[in-house]
Amino acid sequence: MKFIFLSLLDSARDLAPIVIVIAFFQIVVLQSSSIPNLGEILVGIFLVMLGLTLFIHGLKIGLFPLGENMAYAFAHKGSLWWLLIFAFALGFGTTIAEPALIAIADEAAEVAVNGGIIMDINKQNYANGLRLTVALSVGLALIIGVIRIIKGWPIQYLIIIGYICVVSMTAFAPQWIIGIAYDSGGVTTSTITVPLVTALGVGLASSIKGRNPMIDGFGLIAFASLTPIIFVMLYGIIINGWIN
Repeated sequence: MKFIFLSLLDSARDLAPIVIVIAFFQIVVLQSSSIPNLGEILVGIFLVMLGLTLFIHGLKIGLFPLGENMAYAFAHKGSLWWLLIFAFALGFGTTIAEPALIAIADEAAEVAVNGGIIMDINKQNYANGLRLTVALSVGLALIIGVIRIIKGWPIQYLIIIGYICVVSMTAFAPQWIIGIAYDSGGVTTSTITVPLVTALGVGLASSIKGRNPMIDGFGLIAFASLTPIIFVMLYGIIINGWIN
């Protein structure tokens, strides 16, 4: 009970800034003396606190150890190909099943159809192609990230190269895909992908002699959020060429 109580306090502390901001704008800016459905809101906040507590505890006892143990096992097995296959499958599987990506792909397809952009392409095929493109890009990003950890490449160089590619491709990509491309990088930071990918990086860096988990183990999420922007703009270029 003491552990649950302390965990709830930690969750309340994490949620406090959000509650304070909303209350400030409700009372000071909007100058509303009464908050509608206050009881339901309080119950909802408590349920969010409880869910966040259980979620964080689940990450600590489940996903983080799973990712780290599998990284250890593949590193000790000494098979680079199996490690790369696992990294790709992890990135691809968690991303293509991500609800946020499904939602944004369907919404993008709906807007594109209503706007007359992809009239010659089936809406569902466009949405599925968008999801597949993002998932493939995250899988590739994890492969490059694993190789980076093994080789000891500095993460900042890869990030700089990635953003140079993003800026360059923005000049050539069709205007209607640029916003979707930039948003697609954000939907990869899901509640499942982030802990598993982070655990993979930390576990792999910890299992390799000469690697520092703090320096080499982190950075995979940043790279995994960058590559979808490049791939989706490339997808838009291909679709635009197909239409025209």
